[in-house]
Amino acid sequence: MKLKLLLFAIAVSAFFTGCTSYKDVPYLQYPQLVNELGKEIPLYDAQIMPKDLLSITVNTSDPQAAAPFNLTMQTAINLSQPNSYVTSQPTLQQYLVSNEGDIDFPVLGRLHVGGMTKNEAEDMIRERLKPYLKETPIVTVRMVNYKISVLGEVAHPGTFTVSNEKVNVLEALAMAGDMTVYGVRTNVKLIRESAQGKQEIIELDLTKSDIVLSPYFYLRQNDVLYVTPNKTKAKNSDVGNTTTVLLSATSVLVSLASLLVTILK
Repeated sequence: MKLKLLLFAIAVSAFFTGCTSYKDVPYLQYPQLVNELGKEIPLYDAQIMPKDLLSITVNTSDPQAAAPFNLTMQTAINLSQPNSYVTSQPTLQQYLVSNEGDIDFPVLGRLHVGGMTKNEAEDMIRERLKPYLKETPIVTVRMVNYKISVLGEVAHPGTFTVSNEKVNVLEALAMAGDMTVYGVRTNVKLIRESAQGKQEIIELDLTKSDIVLSPYFYLRQNDVLYVTPNKTKAKNSDVGNTTTVLLSATSVLVSLASLLVTILK
């Protein structure tokens, strides 16, 4: 009877332990709570930060009129004849945003673009170009080095370039092959540097559906996601290290014993 009660207690304990651990596994639990709020949030638009590389092009119906406002570089091609060069099609150079958020733009001079979105920068440059052009130009601003990094308990950690300048936490994890079974979904750390150089570490709980309403759901350029390992991974690591030490000690003892047996014969 006592044995049956003991087995029953173990089974119940294992059942509740399994249920508790499962709650920490699925992403975005209880989505109805978010859906019922009906809260509309503005579409995310990345802001230009110091050390961003920008590609800026100005186009009009008359290419010659827009040429002075495009930062181009002629590429020389060396032919077989000595001292003979032919210039290829010009390539656009990129603008490096300074720590103060400025760029040096042809003709217009220094422009402050730090903290602006892509659309805001385009509107500002378009407005500044009006006195120089007969028609309203098409201005296109792109962030060339928009990248994020994912580390820790993921399948493929690394740094990833984002071409559309918009990525959220779940998309970043998908790029890295998702979390491993050892990843803690309730404590994902986001490391972010502000435009003023201030470092910030934010803890995110991806099991809660309201994460989609968080201001940290969308990642900024150069953000770093770190997935914390759970206790099982830590214990396995300790077991591995302990096993290695024990095997090494056992090997030494066996060698000493063999040496003593040989000496005493």
